[in-house]
Amino acid sequence: MLRNCLVFIAALGLACSCASARELKEFDNDVNYDESRIPHYDLPDPLITAEGKPVTTAEQWRNVRRPQILSLFANFIYGAVPVPPEPIEQTYKVIKEDKAFMDGKATKLDVSIRFKNRKGAVQTHVVVFIPNDAKEPAPAFMMLSFDSPRGTSLQLSSSRKGRLRNGVPLADLIANGYGYVSVYHGDLIGHNEVSFGRGIHKLFFRDGQSFPKAHEWGVLGANAWTGMRALDYLETNDRIDASRMAVMGHSKMGKATLWAAAQDERFALAISAQSGCGGAALWRRKYGETMAKLNRFPHWLSINARKFNDREDDLPVDQHMLLSLIAPRPVYVASATADTWADPHGEFQSANHAAPVYRLLGKKPLSVTKLPTANKPLLDGDIGYHIRTGGHSVDPYDWDQFIQFANRHLKR
Repeated sequence: MLRNCLVFIAALGLACSCASARELKEFDNDVNYDESRIPHYDLPDPLITAEGKPVTTAEQWRNVRRPQILSLFANFIYGAVPVPPEPIEQTYKVIKEDKAFMDGKATKLDVSIRFKNRKGAVQTHVVVFIPNDAKEPAPAFMMLSFDSPRGTSLQLSSSRKGRLRNGVPLADLIANGYGYVSVYHGDLIGHNEVSFGRGIHKLFFRDGQSFPKAHEWGVLGANAWTGMRALDYLETNDRIDASRMAVMGHSKMGKATLWAAAQDERFALAISAQSGCGGAALWRRKYGETMAKLNRFPHWLSINARKFNDREDDLPVDQHMLLSLIAPRPVYVASATADTWADPHGEFQSANHAAPVYRLLGKKPLSVTKLPTANKPLLDGDIGYHIRTGGHSVDPYDWDQFIQFANRHLKR
């Protein structure tokens, strides 16, 4: 009875994969939170091609293996973006500009991005904060976000000076020379979309089609695509350096962030905060959230992904290979000790097992191979990681590490 209630609540969009471990334990007695119960597993080798040949050069990675892995993720996990039946017109409009935001330290832009073809028209609302004292186009953090631009979360907090109401330390970002871009997840696709008739998907449907095919994109694919289209706009803004863009996200949006960065090499850096299953955590550990649990949100992944419910060992990929697709660009993975649903150890091991590709491309992987002590960040490589005390959130501690890591890689 309780399980049925949880499924019903999830269908209504009132629960999500960011539920606490305590809440989920109450409903899901079959969830594994015991390291001793993790089954033996063998991870696919990112440096062995589909034909069984070793990858020993950057050229082989670029031209052979990377496209293979990208195709596997597109067709079996997140879904491929189909070619639309006709070109989509993409236009930008600044609908509001505030040059005196945060006592004149920043300019706030509200930007509408509109997509149109004969199938219909939809638009998304992106909010951009730009440091006013920048002498050159500024690098920026792009957050794939839960924060509606039509709400209050992107306003300045009255109690926490220099922070937005959503906790983003805007003053710290501006002081370090960064802009901040908020890309809302809910304009082009519903959080738990089930119909696909009103959002971005309809512009891609063939005549007579009303639902994605089994290998086509679902919710997370659309969230990632929205971030890429926001980057298109930022390339037209001469006050933002779109070539120095860190894309980031938390929880569900951390999953979308990694998929966006894997597909679009224009993103200079990727940050995943507690993204868990379908994000940074290894599928094969079957710890906390699993493929079957994630697919209770039936269209976050592609329909093809359901074939691997309780069969993660049959997957041709695992999430260390998703992180590998971001190489040679830097990637940062953040976990929290109490966020067991997201499998912190599995997130770390994914980052750890991306090392061979980063080494092949002349980059520095994690400096340790065992889960580090809480609050001891690993910042000195091209793969970064920390696990902090606490639960499922993005805290000031997280932001401090993200900014330090970005300073190492995005500053000139």
